[in-house]
Amino acid sequence: MKNQKSVGKKIKEFREFRQLSRPDLALQANLDEAQLQLIEEKGNVPSLGILIKISRALGVRIGTFLDDQETIGPALVNAGQAEESLSFSTKDETSREHLNFFSLAQAKAGRHMEPFLVEIEPAEESDYKLSSHEGEEFIYVLEGSIEINYGKEVYVLKKGDTIYLDSVVAHNIHAAGDEGAKMLAVIYTPI
Repeated sequence: MKNQKSVGKKIKEFREFRQLSRPDLALQANLDEAQLQLIEEKGNVPSLGILIKISRALGVRIGTFLDDQETIGPALVNAGQAEESLSFSTKDETSREHLNFFSLAQAKAGRHMEPFLVEIEPAEESDYKLSSHEGEEFIYVLEGSIEINYGKEVYVLKKGDTIYLDSVVAHNIHAAGDEGAKMLAVIYTPI
């Protein structure tokens, strides 16, 4: 995937521009330095929560690392033309999370929301790892059904259902059952 290495490269460029050492950024973002090195040097894609922590520590919006080009006006993505931007992982190498993100505003400069088309592959395991990050999420189920572990609650959403949630509450989104799903997700994170 073309953007995997560019995320780490952009993080490194912003870190160096801010004249921060890798240990300093790791400390400010509450990350392990070795993990940050893998992101910057090996192209490992961080989880959404970790990417938000890094963006907050650097004082930039999360979209800064996802931008492909900068368009001042509206960003148009025609049906079927959304480019895969990231597959988010977790710190745990054994994660069974299968979320493929397709950015719907990658070309829009200065945006405050991150709209994604998300394809969710069915998971074979049921021990879902919860994560949290600052901000809010709006989800609209387009195909199939999804299950959301949100704190101690579990929500099942089917095609046409929506949910608006605070991302600071530990959560996990995965396909409900043994079939994949597709959803529209709009993520907002304050700078």
